[in-house]
Parts: sequence; structure tokens; C-alpha cells
Amino acid sequence: MNANLVSLEGKVAIVTGAGVGMGAATARLLAARGAKVVVSDINAETAAATADAIRAAGGTAHVVITNVADEAQVEALLAETVATFGRFDCAVNNAAITPDVLPIAEADMAVFDKVLNVDLRSVMLCMKYEIRQLLAQGSPGSIVNIGSVSSQRPQANNAAYVAAKHGVIGLTKTGSLEYASKGIRVNAVLPGAIDTPMLRGALDASGFTEADFAPALSLFGRFGKPEEVAEASAWLCSDAASYVTGHSLAVEGGYLTR
Repeated sequence: MNANLVSLEGKVAIVTGAGVGMGAATARLLAARGAKVVVSDINAETAAATADAIRAAGGTAHVVITNVADEAQVEALLAETVATFGRFDCAVNNAAITPDVLPIAEADMAVFDKVLNVDLRSVMLCMKYEIRQLLAQGSPGSIVNIGSVSSQRPQANNAAYVAAKHGVIGLTKTGSLEYASKGIRVNAVLPGAIDTPMLRGALDASGFTEADFAPALSLFGRFGKPEEVAEASAWLCSDAASYVTGHSLAVEGGYLTR
């Protein structure tokens, strides 16, 4: 493969939820591949840490603190991106919160609504304003939505999270249908069990370890690394994936093959 196709040199990228975990790893990788990266997160401290790491490695980063479930803030995110870098080319819509933990009959609807707002509504809002900007520029672009293997193989006691991640697939396919003629590609990445603070927190709460769970969640018998998910997103953002749209790329160690 031509290395220039995988390069993101000259592109301006937005990564939401970029303060920790997969989002931070993705922001760092996109910057390493040459993109100017807008680090978006609701947490100013973690967003600054990601941006500092990018700059320390010789990359370009700009922080925009954003509640991605708030439409005005998402609109402002795109406006500040363009004001800072002059354009927008690709995004990884990664922001999400911890899944719900109760069966449907016991569901806390406040939690249900919060999960849907952050894990689904935010993707819709980001796509809305990202696509508007690409159309205004008259330029092609790439949008990557971070879904989950739960959209293909649901887990019990996560009704809100499972519903949200199914919805992400629906938004991805709809976006690809509506805007392919404009050169805008919309794809999803479906992570499996990835070693993030969210996953470690769930393990600590349950009293289990990676050795207890990983063999059931991966054919490799280990958790994935955030950087392994970031590679998939970076490829979909790049010109190397120029003929790929409406696709859901699973990064899950073979979990879905069982």
C-alpha cells in the first residue's frame, strides 16, 4: 500500500471523548500521521493532557471543551475548529459514558436517557454539524463513529447502551447513503473488550480480573489495546479507505466469530 494514502498530512481532524482511553489513543495517532487534531472532551484536565502529549511528540493539537450531547456546544466545536485551522476533514465520534447495569424491568430511566444522550444523540449532533461543514467547504471527508460489538452481540443488563450502539450503526448507514455522492464517507468501528479506564472500572467493581474475563471475550485471550482501535479509525479517516463507506469494522479479537 502507498504510505502516502495512509498519511493524514494536511488534514484537520476532530476526536470527541479524546481525554482518555480510545479517544486519547486515536487523537495521538491521527496527529502522528500528520493531522492537526482538535481534542474534544468534557473534562478540561484530561483533554489538556492529550493535547500536551501530542505537542510533546511534535504534533499539532487544539483543545475544545465540549458536552457533545448539547447541540449548541457541538455547533461551536465545528466553528472553533474552522476558525483555528481553516477547515475540517475528518472526525472520530468517540465520546461515550459507562453503560447501564440493570435489566429492563428494573431500569432507571434517568440513566437510560443519559446513556442515549451521550452515546447516540451526540453522534447524531456531531454528524449533523460535521457534514454541514464538509458540504459548505464542497470537499470530501470521512466520519468515523465508534460503536460497539454490543450492536452485533447484545449483552444482558445494558439495554440503554445496546440500544444506543445499535442506533450508531443506523446513523452510520443512513449518513453513508445520503452523502456518498458528495464524497463524504461515514463508517463505524466496533470495539470489543478494550483495556480502557471504563473497562478497568467495571472489572474493579465486579471483583474480577482480565484473566477471568478475557478468554471469553477474545480469541487471543487478552483485552485489546486502545491503540489497536485507533489504527482502525485512522485507516478509515485516510485516503487508503477511499472506497469504504457504510461499513462497520469490528476490532474485537474474534469475539463475534463465536
